[in-house]
Amino acid sequence: MSQFHLETEIIRSQIERSQHQEHSSPLYLTSSYVFEDAEEMRASFSEEKERNIYSRFSNPNTSEFIDRIAKMEGAESGYAFATGMSAVFSTLAALLNSGDHIISSRSVFGSTHSLFTKYFPKWNISHSYFKVNEVETIEKLITPTTKIIFAESPTNPGVDILDLELLGKIAKKHNLILVIDNCFATPYLQNPIKFGADLVIHSATKLIDGQGRVLGGVTVGRADLIREIYLFSRNTGPALSPFNAWVLSKSLETLPVRLEKHCENALKVAQFLEENEFVENVKYPFLKSHPQYKIAKKQMKLGGNIISLEVKGGLEAGRKFINSVNLCSRSANLGDTKTIVTHPASTTHSKLAEADRLEVGITDGLVRISVGLEHPDDVISDLQQALKN
Repeated sequence: MSQFHLETEIIRSQIERSQHQEHSSPLYLTSSYVFEDAEEMRASFSEEKERNIYSRFSNPNTSEFIDRIAKMEGAESGYAFATGMSAVFSTLAALLNSGDHIISSRSVFGSTHSLFTKYFPKWNISHSYFKVNEVETIEKLITPTTKIIFAESPTNPGVDILDLELLGKIAKKHNLILVIDNCFATPYLQNPIKFGADLVIHSATKLIDGQGRVLGGVTVGRADLIREIYLFSRNTGPALSPFNAWVLSKSLETLPVRLEKHCENALKVAQFLEENEFVENVKYPFLKSHPQYKIAKKQMKLGGNIISLEVKGGLEAGRKFINSVNLCSRSANLGDTKTIVTHPASTTHSKLAEADRLEVGITDGLVRISVGLEHPDDVISDLQQALKN
C-alpha cells in the first residue's frame, strides 16, 4: 500500500521523465515507435517484450491515464477508449459470444439500451432487464447462457442507486461477470470493485474531464478480463487519442477538489428544489428523501453533481422551465464546470419507446441538472426565476 493519500498518489504518479526532465508529462503525439533491430521488433510483436509498438495498442499518455484510473479504482489493469460508449460496447463485445445472455438494470443510458435491443440481437446476444428497486428478481432471470450482470449506479438520468454489494454477491454466487458503469460517481466518489465488481466503466468525457473539452472512455478491473478487452480493441481500433489521454490525465489531478465543490453545490441546489412549490419531486443521492439514501451513504463518499426533478405541469412546464434558464446551459452533456439542464425525454433518451421511458421513470416533465462550479446562489437564483416562469 502506498504511503501517500489518494490525492497525492494521483498527482505524483506519472510516466517516466524524458531526457529533458520535464515537470509535467509531455504529449506523445506519435502514431508509431522505432526498434533497435529485427529481433526487438519480433519480440515486441510476439509480446515477449513489453513496450509501445503502435498508438492504437498503447501510448505513454494513454498508459498514464489508465494507470491513474486503475489506482483510483483499485483495479489490476485497464484500457482507454475514444468515448464512453466505445468503452461500453468494446467491453461487452469482447466478453460476449453468440448465444450469450446479459442481465441489466432497466435504467441505463439510451445508447446502452440501443446496444441491448438493436445491435446485440444481430449477433444472437440476448438480454433481460430488472427494475432498480427489484434487485431480488435478478436470480430468477439467470439462465445457463447468462454471462454478465450490467448496471449503472447512480443511473442516468433518474439518479437511482443500486446496491453494489448485493450485485457483487449475486455475481459471485453464480460465477457471473459484474460490470458497473461508474460514470456519475467517478472513481473519487465510488469504487465498485470494493463491492464485488469485476469491471468498471467510465465515460471520461463527463466529470473526469470536467470542462467539456474532450471525449474519452476507460474500462478497468480484473487483468484477465482486461486482456480480452485489449485484444478485441487492438484489432477493432476504438483507442483513445494521445492528446485526449493527456488532457484527461491532467484532469485527474484536480478531480478530488473539483468533485468536493460539485457535490457541495449540488446538495445546496437539491435542498432548494426540494422545498420549491413548482417542483413535483427531486432525486439526489444524499437527500434523505431519496429512496436509496442509505445505500448511497454506504457506497458513495458524496452524492455527486446530478439531480433529477419533475416540474409541475408535465411536458409543457418542463419545456418552459428549460427555455427560461439564463445562466444555466441547455446541453445534453453533463459533468462540466458549467451547470447544465437537459430534458432527457426529447434528447438523451428520445430513442426509447414511450413505454420504456416511463418504465424507468423518464416522464415528459423530467429534467436532469448537472450542477457546475459556479456560486450555488447564482445557480439557485436562475433556477428559481425559470421555475416561476
